[in-house]
Amino acid sequence: MTRAKNQRQHKIVRLLETHAVASQAQLVELLSAEDVLATQATVSRDLEDLGAVKVRLPGGHMAYAIPEIPKDQIAPEDYLRRVLGEWVLEVSSSGNLAIIRTSPGSAHVVASALDRSGLEDAIGTVAGDDTVIVVAAEGTPGSELAMALSVLAGIEL
Repeated sequence: MTRAKNQRQHKIVRLLETHAVASQAQLVELLSAEDVLATQATVSRDLEDLGAVKVRLPGGHMAYAIPEIPKDQIAPEDYLRRVLGEWVLEVSSSGNLAIIRTSPGSAHVVASALDRSGLEDAIGTVAGDDTVIVVAAEGTPGSELAMALSVLAGIEL
């Protein structure tokens, strides 16, 4: 089955976390086993979009990995913009909260990027499967935060 880019990339991240993927051809096969159709060229672009790198595993074998931004390092704004642009489907607000809808299984990716973004108007996130609740800082309405997040994600509120 052909999937949306963000769904396919989410699946790739999961596969790289659970398998030692040594080649793009192997990744195409693993995706196929998960009923995700993708060409080697598409997988190559996805790996680049995700920032995947080849790392040496114990024993000397090489495999793809997605480097994480250390928890104590503030994520650059272009990283946040890319994550929100790829994974956010909708943003709304209620009171002092911004509510972000993502594709299934993607909320943790968005929440992690937001938690490490250093956004002054957001004090924290709670992620479910496909929803992230972002708590606005004191004095910031949720609607204002939602608007800022929508702009970063490249979607209209």
